[in-house]
Amino acid sequence: MKQFKPHPYQRYCINQMIVNKNLALWLDMGLGKTSITLTAINDLKYNRFEICKTLIIAPKKVAQGTWNREKDKWEHLKLLRISQVLGSQTQRIRALNTPADIYITNRENVQWLVEYYRNSWPFDTVVIDEASSFKSHQAKRFKALKNIRPRITRMIELTGTPAPKGYIDLWAQIFLLDQGERLGKTITAYRDRYFDNESYGFGYNIKPGAEETIRDKLQGLCISMKSEDYLDLPDVIVDDIPVILEGKGKTAYKEMERKMLLEVDPQTIVDATSAAVLSNKLQQLCNGAIYDEDHGVHEIHDSKIERFLELIEELNGKPAIVFYSFKHDMDRITKALEKSKLSVRMLKTPQDEDDWNAGKIDVLLAHPASTAYGLNLQDGGNHIIWFGLNWSLELYQQANKRLHRQGQQQKVIIHRLIVEGGRDEDIAAALEEKHVTQRDLLESLKARIEKVKKNIRYTLP
Repeated sequence: MKQFKPHPYQRYCINQMIVNKNLALWLDMGLGKTSITLTAINDLKYNRFEICKTLIIAPKKVAQGTWNREKDKWEHLKLLRISQVLGSQTQRIRALNTPADIYITNRENVQWLVEYYRNSWPFDTVVIDEASSFKSHQAKRFKALKNIRPRITRMIELTGTPAPKGYIDLWAQIFLLDQGERLGKTITAYRDRYFDNESYGFGYNIKPGAEETIRDKLQGLCISMKSEDYLDLPDVIVDDIPVILEGKGKTAYKEMERKMLLEVDPQTIVDATSAAVLSNKLQQLCNGAIYDEDHGVHEIHDSKIERFLELIEELNGKPAIVFYSFKHDMDRITKALEKSKLSVRMLKTPQDEDDWNAGKIDVLLAHPASTAYGLNLQDGGNHIIWFGLNWSLELYQQANKRLHRQGQQQKVIIHRLIVEGGRDEDIAAALEEKHVTQRDLLESLKARIEKVKKNIRYTLP
């Protein structure tokens, strides 16, 4: 076990968490939210005797391993007892009846937990790890926690991305902290005061000056820090690798763009009936395969697989995390690597995380949604490969921060396989602009369709 020597900013956050009963730590990825929180809980429990039982709500993979491993790392946290409220109902009940200081569960269990205890809620302190997952006021998990909120003495929220889609995402998270004191008792009041409803149905535009007003109201309740301001991290290098579609792959892609219809074979037709569906189909086609209406997989081309294998060869044995978008991507990548002598593993369990950091894995396959929060993978390598990008800026940033975080000793290189002239280019451009929304997705697709129409018009004899 190590001696914990907090950075000045970490000491500041710990003190603020001790002094303030309701606090949101909007700390960038890699700033140590877990160790900060555990240190504050330990102090409040064993030095100040101000709290009794703490509930931590986290994404499932984080609940399974991250908090326990962080606790076991530091000498000053050795007194803390953790019980994981996971698994079947019988297992969860057994864990709740196990004496502990901290009980950890995944967010899918929140509604069940509230219903289980009803008026006998035992947790005076609640920590929401990745609080942005409670941004929806309509979600059952939010409603359940909202109902029990008056029985909670201390509420702590942790996230690096509190408003991935804009200020509209803040109301539910802030309500769980102050029960409506700052941003209003209802989402309707919040919207009416700070937003204009957009006529075309894609959400809400924030009113002029409202951002500053909201920020002023949140002072003292939220601490926001960026990693570049506090950590001397190695540089990040983005390496966009062009992929050229040829033959059948090029024909299939152009056909989908032009006709919004792809005939995979005489018996199977994949119909893109909306812009969003078409965008998804084009993303799949860029990667080399496509699902039909029955979720059957049809392989179209190997252009990206071939370039991926070349990249793996160029790495010359250096380990890499590979992020994929669709299950058929993962299946095809796995098959393509079968003949290699590399150690290839899907990231599924805490043991996979440990083996990666121990240098036992050459290629670690993962979906960005499964690695977004809590995983510390910086000890295992410094190369990331995006086989297929996705539209979620939050997932993209969080996934990259699995390597680019405190403890990383090398420059992190992010390799992105980009189909030239394809949907990949639109996604990459949107991610660089850092304002990815559903509207951007659809608008960029409309622009591409118009471009294709012009090309068709100019190439007619």
